[in-house]
Amino acid sequence: MENLELLYEGKAKKVFKTDRPDVYLVRYKDDATAGNGAKRGTIRGKGVVNNLVTNHLMRFLETKGIPTHLVEEVSDTETLVKKVQIVPLEVIVRNVAAGSLAKRLGMEEGTKLKTTVLEYCYKDDALGDPMVNEYHIAALGVATPEELRQIADYSMQINAALGEYLKTAGIELIDFKLEFGRDSEGKIILADEISPDTCRFWDVKTHAHLDKDLFRRDLGGEEEAYREVLHRLLGK
Repeated sequence: MENLELLYEGKAKKVFKTDRPDVYLVRYKDDATAGNGAKRGTIRGKGVVNNLVTNHLMRFLETKGIPTHLVEEVSDTETLVKKVQIVPLEVIVRNVAAGSLAKRLGMEEGTKLKTTVLEYCYKDDALGDPMVNEYHIAALGVATPEELRQIADYSMQINAALGEYLKTAGIELIDFKLEFGRDSEGKIILADEISPDTCRFWDVKTHAHLDKDLFRRDLGGEEEAYREVLHRLLGK
């Protein structure tokens, strides 16, 4: 699709208006960032992988009763999505200690958590996306208590469904980030993406990283890892 009006450009995607007022076009990029943009680079083929994997997993979640913003995949890097008002919260679901949680709590990375941990971060790049709790969220007025309960419920359902599904592809779901939005009727639906950019995927047997940590930590092999996720989930 050409000659569309650019609405927003983020670190990993461009969002365009379409001739349908309730539908946007998302175009995934190969640009990669880490540390809230402190590190920048490119992962060749990332846009294709993230677009196709996101759509595949969202279609799967819809069969489990999770409403999403997905409308139609139009190319390897472009997807039509419902226009939503994004709730400015990053919802982080953790099953295994890794990354910032392992550092904060002094846990060895790879330690299975005794219970799933749900965290929220306030989406504000200038502030560094600070972690917040239910009281902060209420004080900021970014979501009602009812919306937050729905978001938490959906997040736990997504975790359970994805965890089981990914195991069939030999992938362990360590932790992941979700974003939600309000649709035209004000209902909470899943938005953004579910990909190696936003999830920690480890190989079930070897615990090898299949995600953006390879880029974050200068470990190398990120292009191959992203393609491996695509191959395991879609056979491509």
